[in-house]
Amino acid sequence: MDTSRFNQAEQAQINAMVEQKQVTDFMNMFTGAVDRCFKECANDFTTKAVTGREAACVQRCADRFLKHAELVSNKFAELSQNMNNPTQSP
Repeated sequence: MDTSRFNQAEQAQINAMVEQKQVTDFMNMFTGAVDRCFKECANDFTTKAVTGREAACVQRCADRFLKHAELVSNKFAELSQNMNNPTQSP
């Protein structure tokens, strides 16, 4: 986002809003992953201890989540780069 047309105070305010939005989005994404993995993996409430099966399930779920987040992040970076540097046709 080009903020050069704004003064310094406005740029600082825009940057603060963008940072706050990023933090909120991350927290929502993290909360969603925790909720999804808990619902998928926590099945035995007869004991306080986490079973080996549950721990392995959470690990797989978290790994899938992180790989998905990385793929989405890479795609957004690629799209952003393409928008900022459009290829010129000959």
